[in-house]
Amino acid sequence: MQLEKIISISGKPGLFKLVSQLRNGFIIEDVTTKKKVSIGNSSQVSLLDNIAMFTFDKEVPLFEVFENIAKNEDYKETISHKSDDAELRSFMEKSLPNYDTGRVYVSDIKKLAQWYNILQKAGYITPESFVKTEGAAEESPLKEEKTDKKPAEKKTAPKAEKPAAPKAKANTSAAKSAPKSTHRKQG
Repeated sequence: MQLEKIISISGKPGLFKLVSQLRNGFIIEDVTTKKKVSIGNSSQVSLLDNIAMFTFDKEVPLFEVFENIAKNEDYKETISHKSDDAELRSFMEKSLPNYDTGRVYVSDIKKLAQWYNILQKAGYITPESFVKTEGAAEESPLKEEKTDKKPAEKKTAPKAEKPAAPKAKANTSAAKSAPKSTHRKQG
């Protein structure tokens, strides 16, 4: 899926693509201008892949909503984010019919329309954009296997640490008076 590394940065207009990671930040590329810049770790970044919209019974991932809009608009541009509230709510009703009207605000719908149009103009909204690669689906079982093994490793780790625990400070007066030997006083 082309849309997996698209991010929004708090305080910066537009959308960006993660290009690579630096030691203290990231290199990003503006999706419309293709201009690359670096940002620090302190920037508030939201990965669009992690954003969802509320419906009355579940949360729908943002890219599924984008896919609905794309199909409704024949993969072309949608309404402007500057449209009036009634038009925006009507647009949302078509895009996600069961959306939670109490928790999805007009400002959220504006951002949805704006982001969709940015991605569409940049060439990210195509029928191929929403096809998940088979490699990503195959990765999931491998990750589950790794997580199954980790708890077993954690169980054995504390046992290895227990012999090191008797390093408590010994009674110095008894240690000075006792002759040096391999026999230790237990106490």
